[in-house]
Amino acid sequence: MRTALAYSPRPGRLQAAAAPAAIAYLGSFVVLAFAFSNPIVLVAAGCGVAVAGVAAGARAALTASLRWGLTLAVLIVAVNGLVTHRGETVLVRGFELPVLGALNVTLESLAEGGVIALRILVVLMAFAVYSACVDPDRVLRLLRPVAGRSALTATLIARLVPVAAADHARLAEAAALRGPAAAPVGRAALARRLVAGSLDRAIDVAATLELRGYGNAGARTPVGPLGRSRHDAHFLWAGVAIAGAIVARLAGVGDFEAYPSLMVDTGWPTLAIAVVIPALAWLPFARPRSARRTSERSRTTRRAGKAAARA
Repeated sequence: MRTALAYSPRPGRLQAAAAPAAIAYLGSFVVLAFAFSNPIVLVAAGCGVAVAGVAAGARAALTASLRWGLTLAVLIVAVNGLVTHRGETVLVRGFELPVLGALNVTLESLAEGGVIALRILVVLMAFAVYSACVDPDRVLRLLRPVAGRSALTATLIARLVPVAAADHARLAEAAALRGPAAAPVGRAALARRLVAGSLDRAIDVAATLELRGYGNAGARTPVGPLGRSRHDAHFLWAGVAIAGAIVARLAGVGDFEAYPSLMVDTGWPTLAIAVVIPALAWLPFARPRSARRTSERSRTTRRAGKAAARA
């Protein structure tokens, strides 16, 4: 069983792009998520990540991140609404809880929790697409001359987290296939078995790395050639353009204030940024007309050749 977050080689522009270009492209959405608090811009950043994921063939990874992110978002909004008592618009007054006592739920606290949830959701989606589309071995070769141990750690995490997710799916499926007389398996038992399996795998990985000489500080592993693609410049400049929205943020565009009352910038510069972000996300995947015409001519030529061969 292979989890949706695991990297698998597949044809595609983002998969073929070099690691710096892919990281710059997907990292630009993370930069927007932390630079802006305006929900309009955050939704646009999420749409841009969705466009990139669908165009790169990572729909399963996007679906998984949305499923986890929406569950976490509901929890964040609920906790922020119950814990934060600031705001002028009181929706529920004197809500009683056994430990915390009387609480006031305000519109502003729910809106602030929603913004935090949107930010986390965009980051989760971006990292899901990164995990499914960017080759971790290329990232390791890129960062090994700068920080070899950190690069190896990051690569192992990128490889082993999808493996742990697949283990969880297998354990849950095995628990569901038990007989009707068997006792139900709770989440705590699944978590214990998953942690135990992860520790066993970590020991095996550590032994393998030591056997291959990674424990020798003086060892130098030759760095192979970094893969290049004709799409690298497109992804790199798209990432730079998307992250360039920070300049507008520094100029005061896209303001958002939750307390004491809601204030959301809905001016035309903010709306323009929200429209441009998904368009820039799609730009590296857009095929020029000349390429489409060449592809159509080649398909027509192949069809004519097959028809002539049959005749």
